[in-house]
Amino acid sequence: MREKEKPKHFVKTILRLLSFLRGQRFTLVLIFVLAFGASAAAMIGPFLIGQVIDNIVYPTDTLTLVFVAMVILYVGDATANFFQNWVVAGASQRLVKTMRHSVFKHLQKLPVKFFDRFMHGELMSRISNDTDNVASILGTALVQLTSISITLTGVFIMMLWLSPIMTFFSLISVPLFFIVSKTIATKTHKAFRAQQASLGILNAKIEEDISGMAVIKAYGSEARAVADFAKTNEALRIAGTEANIWSGFIMPAMNVINNLSLAVIAFAGSMMAINGTITVGLIATFIAYSRQFGRPLNDLAGTYNQFQSALASCERIFEILDETEEMADPADAVPLIKTQGDIHFKNISFGYNPDNPVISNCTFHAPPGAIIALVGPTGAGKTTIVNLITRFYDSDKGEITLDGHSLNHYTRASLRRTFGIVLQDTYLFTGTIMENLRYGRPSATEAEVYNAAKIVGAHGFIANLSEQYDTLLTENSRGLSQGQRQLLAITRCILADPDILILDEATSSVDTRTEIKIQKAMSKLMEGRTSFVIAHRLRTIANADHILVIDQGQILEQGNHTELMDKKGIYQRMFDIQYAKIS
Repeated sequence: MREKEKPKHFVKTILRLLSFLRGQRFTLVLIFVLAFGASAAAMIGPFLIGQVIDNIVYPTDTLTLVFVAMVILYVGDATANFFQNWVVAGASQRLVKTMRHSVFKHLQKLPVKFFDRFMHGELMSRISNDTDNVASILGTALVQLTSISITLTGVFIMMLWLSPIMTFFSLISVPLFFIVSKTIATKTHKAFRAQQASLGILNAKIEEDISGMAVIKAYGSEARAVADFAKTNEALRIAGTEANIWSGFIMPAMNVINNLSLAVIAFAGSMMAINGTITVGLIATFIAYSRQFGRPLNDLAGTYNQFQSALASCERIFEILDETEEMADPADAVPLIKTQGDIHFKNISFGYNPDNPVISNCTFHAPPGAIIALVGPTGAGKTTIVNLITRFYDSDKGEITLDGHSLNHYTRASLRRTFGIVLQDTYLFTGTIMENLRYGRPSATEAEVYNAAKIVGAHGFIANLSEQYDTLLTENSRGLSQGQRQLLAITRCILADPDILILDEATSSVDTRTEIKIQKAMSKLMEGRTSFVIAHRLRTIANADHILVIDQGQILEQGNHTELMDKKGIYQRMFDIQYAKIS
C-alpha cells in the first residue's frame, strides 16, 4: 500500500484527536486544575527567590517566612505534577482504547474491496503500532499543552507587573523561536509520515513472510527473502534517519535562543541596576521567569520527535476511519427471516476494476432447492458470481433477485446469515475446536456439535486428539492437516443450518475416500436447499440439477450433466480430458 501524498492539516489532526476525549470532560477539568496549581506554584517561586536576594542585600524580618513559603510552594508543585501525570496517563490510555475500538469496529463495516487494497500487515500496524505511538506521546503532550498555556499566561502577567521594560527584553527572543520551530516543523511532519508509512510496509512484509515461511523454504528462497527484507528495512532506516535528523535540530536551536535571551536580560538588567532603576533581586526574578518562559517551549521541543510521529500515526488511523463504509441498506430494506432460495441473475456485469469486467451479461436461474454447479478454468469468474450472491460486492449492471425481490430489498446482515459458505482456503480462529465449530451458531448444544461432526466424518479424528473438542487451535491450526481443517470448516457450515449453501472447492483438500464420505454428507445437507457448488473435479457435480460452464466471465453452456455431454461441446471435452478419455 503506497502512502497517500495528500497533505494533512496540523491543527485539524490535533482537534480531531482531542475529540476522542469528549467522554472525559471531568478528567480534563481535573487535569486543568492540577496544571493550574502546579503552574501557580512555579510562577510564585521566582518572585520569592528575588525577595530572598533582596533580603540578603537589604535584610528584613520576613526572610524566614519567605523560606517557609518557598518550601510549601515547591512541595505543592511536585505533588500537583505527580497527580497530573497520573490522571493524564489514565486519560490517554482510555482515549487510545476508544480509538483502537473505533478503528476495529469501522473495519467490520468496510466493503470487501477495501481489504483487497490494503496489505493485512499494514492494517495490523495501524491498529497496533500507530495507536500505541499515539498513547506513548499523548500523555506528555496533554500535560505540556495545558501547562504551556497556563504558565506562559501567568509568567507574562507577573513579568508585566514587575517591570514592563524588562518584560520587553525577556520576550525579544520569542518571535525567533516561532520562526525556527515552524521551519523545522514543516520538514519533520513530512519526514515522520514517511517513517510511519515505511514501518507499516515493513510490518506487512514480516507478516507475509512469516505466514508463507513454508513456501519460502520449499523453494529455497531464504536468501531472496532476506534480501527483500533488507531493502524494506533500509527504506525504513532512511526515513527514520531523516525524521530524527530534522527533529534533532530543535533542541540545539532552542538552547541557543534561550541562552541569547538570558544574555539580553542580564545585560539590560545590569545597566538598569547600575542606574538604580531595578534591584538585583528583580534581575534574578526575571532570569528565573525567562527560564520558565522558555522551559515549556524547550520541553515541547524535546519531545517534538515523538509529537510529530504521533500526529503522523493519527493521520494514518484517521485515513482508515475516513474510508467509506459499505453502502447502507435502503430505508425500506426488510430483514430476511426465511428464504425459499429462488435466485435469478438478470444480465449481470461486474468488474473489480470498472475498466476490466470479470462478469459480462450473466443470466441464469437457480430454482428453490436446486444444486447449481459452476465449472470452468481458473479466473473464469466462478467465485465472483458467489461474491455477488452474498453481496460481498454489488454488481455494476443488472439485477440479482432472491424470492422475486432484489438483494437490496433485504438488509445485508440478514441476507448473509442465510448463507453457509465453505471456501477452498479454510480459516479457523484461535480457540478450541468446539468454539470454532459453534462460530456460526454459538447457541448450538454439544450434542448438535457432535452430530454435525459425525455426519461429516470429523468426529473420528477429533476424538483421537488429546483434548478432543477442547483442543486449542492456534495460528492457522498448524497441528491439523489441510484436510482436517477442511472437515472442521464443513462441520461449522452444517451446524449453522443455512438456507442456501455455497461450496467453493469444499473437498479439494481431502483424499478420495474422505471425499466420498463428505459427498454423501453434503448430499443430505443439500436436500431442500439451494446450493452453489464450485468444482474442478467434474465427477463430484455430475448429479447437479444445473451446470454452468463459465469462461472469461460469460456462461458458454448450461444444462445438466447428461444434456451437456450430449451437446459434445466445451463441457464434454473438459470431462473427457479430465478422465483421460482423449489425449
